[in-house]
Amino acid sequence: MPKAQIHYFTLQDETRRLDKLEWLRTNPLKTIDFERIIPDEKGNWLNLTDNDFEDLLPLASKDVKGNKQGVEFDKAVFKLFSTGISTNRDEWIIDTSQKYLANKMQFFANFYNSLDKQDKDFDTQIKWSRNLKQRFDRGIKEEFDEHRIQKLNYRPYSPAYFYNSELFIDEHGQLKDIFKRGNFVISIKNSTSSKDFFILAIDTFYDLHFTGDSQGVPLYRYDENGNQIENITDWGLEQFRAYYEANTQITHGMTLSHAMSSTMSSITKESIFHYVYAVLHNPAYRKKYEQNLKRDFPRIPFYDDFEQWAAWGKTLMDLHIDYENAPLPPEGVCVVVHREIPPLGARGLRVKLKADKINGTIELDEKTIMKGIPVEAWEYKLGNRSALEWVLDQYKESKPTDPTILEKFNTYRFADYKEQVIDLLQRVCTVSVETMKVVNEMSE
Repeated sequence: MPKAQIHYFTLQDETRRLDKLEWLRTNPLKTIDFERIIPDEKGNWLNLTDNDFEDLLPLASKDVKGNKQGVEFDKAVFKLFSTGISTNRDEWIIDTSQKYLANKMQFFANFYNSLDKQDKDFDTQIKWSRNLKQRFDRGIKEEFDEHRIQKLNYRPYSPAYFYNSELFIDEHGQLKDIFKRGNFVISIKNSTSSKDFFILAIDTFYDLHFTGDSQGVPLYRYDENGNQIENITDWGLEQFRAYYEANTQITHGMTLSHAMSSTMSSITKESIFHYVYAVLHNPAYRKKYEQNLKRDFPRIPFYDDFEQWAAWGKTLMDLHIDYENAPLPPEGVCVVVHREIPPLGARGLRVKLKADKINGTIELDEKTIMKGIPVEAWEYKLGNRSALEWVLDQYKESKPTDPTILEKFNTYRFADYKEQVIDLLQRVCTVSVETMKVVNEMSE
């Protein structure tokens, strides 16, 4: 069968719908000057690129992840990667409060365990899914256990908890294995997602949509006996060492052997992990490979001065993972101001949670405003939002969609978290400013 030919024409995106229809009505197909497009090797025909992306080191691949033939076939920097947790019942399983989460899940577990087999098809008190119904039919039960409540990276810079249940969570991905013990993960936007590219380092479980349909590459993986294995492949380590050994030059009066020895000793699997994190924050990298990152796993280039890039990556990783303990901003930055307002009676304060980037302010409610937020703080973006805006979005009051939660557990009020949010915003402001310092150094 002959291959299809692609002939392409587009009007300006800003053209109104009715104007487009009118243009098509008055321009027969035979008069349109179509562009002939030849797809690339992967079948892409929109947003084609002309760069060296395919020559870079593959970060991860399905072939390497599933490879059972031996380490010589592990031709990617990372062996294992995993999607985040898919609960299929976020309103039940996830909460900003351990206490309220425990209340919900105790009800959920008790109610589920009380049902007979025929009840599930008619029950609307809890959130069912295909997986949960199948497990119910197999007679799987699980008593509530508060020790299952653990920290979760639900959305960027927004502390949350989840009920880590084998039964009530639909899909764990491979996170149960990744987090058997301590670990660090670079969470990356899934290449199948149309959302803007961004990444974030974390040290515990993450949600499927944490970075917009997330895939995570961990520093370690664990075998069935719980033994820790470095997740960066031997092949990946060899590629880095071979490249920098071949490109090491005499610098600052050192002998070649001295310079080479210094560079080689700094290239470890952990330092490669940090190097990757820095490269994926590099504005020049993101701009050059913008179209590739929309549809492929990242690939990693070799930059001069490996040690500097690894150091930048470690600085960023430490900042991002430990954001809740970041220093408070200096005097005059992210200052909290309370306004005088007339008595509100029973209505209470109206929640705002609105950012004003031009004036450098955040309006929390009618009474409280944060001022003196530096321009740099807004420039640290994860996708189409700044880190500060991610925080604001997660603490807005909204009506639960689940009818049982709306009736029995609609307990969230911003006022209960106001001081916590102020502290969080101030620390994320510090993280944002310090991140942009590093990113700007990369650009220079």
